[in-house]
Amino acid sequence: MLSRSFAIALGVTTLIAVMAGGAASASPDAPADRVLPTSEHTSPKAQSLASKHASALRDLNFDVYHCLPWVEVAKHSIGFFKPRGAPDDKRFLSIRVYIEQDPSPQFANLTFEDRAAAMFSRYVGPLLRRMNRSPGVMNDDAIDGFTVVLEWLKRMPARGTRPVHETIAVFVDKVDADEYLVGRAGSRELATRGHVLAWDGETPRGALKLAAWDDDFVSTFKVKNYQVPSGVTCH
Repeated sequence: MLSRSFAIALGVTTLIAVMAGGAASASPDAPADRVLPTSEHTSPKAQSLASKHASALRDLNFDVYHCLPWVEVAKHSIGFFKPRGAPDDKRFLSIRVYIEQDPSPQFANLTFEDRAAAMFSRYVGPLLRRMNRSPGVMNDDAIDGFTVVLEWLKRMPARGTRPVHETIAVFVDKVDADEYLVGRAGSRELATRGHVLAWDGETPRGALKLAAWDDDFVSTFKVKNYQVPSGVTCH
C-alpha cells in the first residue's frame, strides 16, 4: 500500500502544469459549456435540480477553473446525472475532470490500484467539498449523491503511439458524503463506502476497493507563475 507521505512527495515531482513555463492568469470568466444546460438534463427531476442549483453549478465551474488550473473540466460534465444501473431516477451531482500531469516513471511503475488510490486521495475529497459549498446543495435531500470522475495520463507515450488515459468514477451516496463533509468520516471511510469503477484506456477494470488517505496536495500545490485573477478567492 502506498504511504501518505510517499504520495505527497510523488505529487510534487510528477505533476507539471501547462502554465509553468511563464507567467499566466486565467480569464475572469470560466468556460460556460462545462455545465450541462438545464434543458439537456434527461428527466424532470434532473431539470428541476439543474434549474434550482444553477448558481451553485456555475460557482463550482468557476472555482475549479480558477483555483485548480492544472485540472481541465470536460464539456457538459457538471450536472445532475443518473448513475448507470441506478434504480428509479436517482440523480447525483457530478463532475468529470482531466488531470494534466506529466507522469514520472516512478508513478507509471506503481500498480493500477496504487495510482487510482493516489488520485482518489488527492482529488475526490477536495472536489466533493467544492460541490457542497452551496448550503442549498448540501441540504437538498432531492440530491441522491455525488459522482467524481477523474482521468489522467497513464504514462508518457512512446514516439508514434497513442497516449493511454486511466479513469476512475467515484459514486458517493449523499448520507456518506454528509458524514465526510461534517468530519465524521475521513478519506479512508469515503473510499470504503463509495463505489469506484475504473478503466484502463478503453478497457473496463470493474469495481475497485481502494486504500485511500487524507492528502493536502490540492490545498498546498501552486502552479509556478500562475496568478489568480483579481477578486477571485480560492479556499
